[in-house]
Amino acid sequence: MTKTGQFAVIETGGKQYKVAVGDSIKIEKLNDEAKVGDSLAFDKVLLVADENTAKVGSPNLAGASVKATLTKIGRAAKILVVKFKQKSRYMKRNGHRQPFFEVKIDSISAK
Repeated sequence: MTKTGQFAVIETGGKQYKVAVGDSIKIEKLNDEAKVGDSLAFDKVLLVADENTAKVGSPNLAGASVKATLTKIGRAAKILVVKFKQKSRYMKRNGHRQPFFEVKIDSISAK
């Protein structure tokens, strides 16, 4: 992430991300129709700031958007979920791989 220049805080998938132009971030999977190379627009922009000014929404900035390109669709590393009860010979083991989208931020616009 750059120390100078414009950045924004967006909300997607129930999480908030601080992004700048050129950043590559992993977000929650949005839908099944998206393909690698598609462009995405994030309209839930909470804050847009540069070196001198900052615009803060309540909760979102009206007219602000962040454009990104989908670069990768994947699944995260496996997480083991273990249920165990001592003295009763009970143990259950499950694995989970969370799907994600990796996006590259193209532009930030605030009106």
